[in-house]
Amino acid sequence: MRSSQRLSIALACADGEWPHADWPSPDDRYVGRAEYLTPPFRVPETVDVVLLLCEEPSRSVPELLEALGERSVPVIVISPSEDTEAVVEVFRGGAGYLVEGDYCTHMLSSAVMAATVGHTYLSPTACAALREGARRMPTAGDALERLRALLSPRERQIMELLSTGLGAQEISLRLRLSEKTVRNNLSNIYAKLDARGSTGAVLRWLGATPAAPVLRM
Repeated sequence: MRSSQRLSIALACADGEWPHADWPSPDDRYVGRAEYLTPPFRVPETVDVVLLLCEEPSRSVPELLEALGERSVPVIVISPSEDTEAVVEVFRGGAGYLVEGDYCTHMLSSAVMAATVGHTYLSPTACAALREGARRMPTAGDALERLRALLSPRERQIMELLSTGLGAQEISLRLRLSEKTVRNNLSNIYAKLDARGSTGAVLRWLGATPAAPVLRM
């Protein structure tokens, strides 16, 4: 997020129209400008975050990626699809995922802000799909337990909350810790799990094997 300006977002509607006429509101503290896009997506250079509204992520995400080219722009997918494979692949690529009817406009604002600091936001149903996807994947149980044993009890507690889609600020409120303490713990966790950030850490924590990124975040 640019320190002197509010965020500029793109509402990329692959299917249908943007469903939230009241968001972002003109007096939003964080979002200053929203631009509606339809295929073929031409994303302005000034955009901070792209929200992609689509029926089938497997079809629409590649379209958006082609439009972005080599640019590194956070993406949040909004879709009615609760397909486990779709959620897992989007998450592996570093994008957020909100299932239609499973979030409110306040969550939209949280997701956008989280995306600007590298956190991958998931709505509750998307979190459940991610966990189900990880459960189906073949993993070495003993190896996973050894990996989790690398973390302290507090770090394991933080990872459980992180894997439900919460960010550092929300985790700090849940555990009654300072946000700085949570972020310090997260840095230690990433190092112990050999993860570059929250997405990789959650995939390792759940026992999913990270694949090549689908989205270039």
